[in-house]
Amino acid sequence: MSAAAMFAHLLLERLPGRAPARVPEPCAVMADAAQVDAFCAVGGDRGVLAPIYHYHAVQAAASIRPGDRVLDLGCGPGNQLLHLARLHPGARFVGVDASRPMLRRARRTLDSGGAGGVALRRGDLTALRALPDAAFDCVTCTLSLHHLPDLDALHRAAREMSRVLRPGGGVYVADFGRLRRAATQRHFAHQRAAEQGPTFTADYFNSLRAAFSVAELDAALAALGPGVRRHQTALAPFMVVYRRGVHGADDAAALARARAALARLTPSQRRDCRALAAWFAAGGLPTPVSLR
Repeated sequence: MSAAAMFAHLLLERLPGRAPARVPEPCAVMADAAQVDAFCAVGGDRGVLAPIYHYHAVQAAASIRPGDRVLDLGCGPGNQLLHLARLHPGARFVGVDASRPMLRRARRTLDSGGAGGVALRRGDLTALRALPDAAFDCVTCTLSLHHLPDLDALHRAAREMSRVLRPGGGVYVADFGRLRRAATQRHFAHQRAAEQGPTFTADYFNSLRAAFSVAELDAALAALGPGVRRHQTALAPFMVVYRRGVHGADDAAALARARAALARLTPSQRRDCRALAAWFAAGGLPTPVSLR
């Protein structure tokens, strides 16, 4: 990865101009075997997405307490959910995804990773009919909202999150923000092409084109109620986080688990994780103690 090239693209994002129109994903539900395989590979323990999953799991800690019932929406093959469950063994997790192949992979991911007690359900983010009102203490959703087809679906998903969440419950929602230049989108999608392969690279580019703008996310996620704060990466909203914490600093045991999880990453993954933390910190989201 060229830090200089990335910085140049981010500076160009600051120039006046209109963002490209949103281009919805070709398939809202990922069911193609090659796509599922590629996504699982980059999200595994040695994949390029592992540092991102670890970062978000650690940042979500302020929103999850021991004993909480946590709903993870758009859980896909379960890689992010596994990171969350490992850091919060005292919480009870339910993962929801619309893709049957993804849920089958998620079951294998969680079982092999030692989180076999996590429940999985097939469901539509915009219509969680099987889930009762105020059933969860925390709702998480990582890099899934951009798969929704349009703004109406985004607003319906946000209202469903609010409905199934207890009043004042924890929130951790992270997604891409819409970048202003197609060239920047291509840069981020292709910068690790040799490591992630052509199938995931194409999907990654589609995801960046399908990202909602920060204003669109703000308008929809206002449904989650007061206390939800938005944070984004500095210079450009490559990634945006909406978080409502429910407690203060992590306890000693949680901090030890987070540090142990960081140590399991490869040296290059640890660098990537800390680089993402620094990028968010420059945008105003403090770096967790365990990543310093």
